[in-house]
Amino acid sequence: MDEFVVYVLYSFSSGKTYTGMTSDLITRFHFHNIKSTKGYTLKYRPWTVIHVEFYKSKKEALIRENELKSGKGRDWLRLNILPNYS
Repeated sequence: MDEFVVYVLYSFSSGKTYTGMTSDLITRFHFHNIKSTKGYTLKYRPWTVIHVEFYKSKKEALIRENELKSGKGRDWLRLNILPNYS
């Protein structure tokens, strides 16, 4: 059975975060930092993984990803996760 990961990346150079979901964090992280040639994460490289959560179903992971991308989710990250990195 697949496991899904909701992750938050942080760019020390810009102070930006990026939240995503995948079933293969290592490969996805590699694309964010090296292989991608377009998209939001390209201009804020390099990225560091600062938070991960594991889920058994894709549906659960997508729900949590959307929660973290909401205003309340961004506030939670700013108060609980980012103080450890910024």
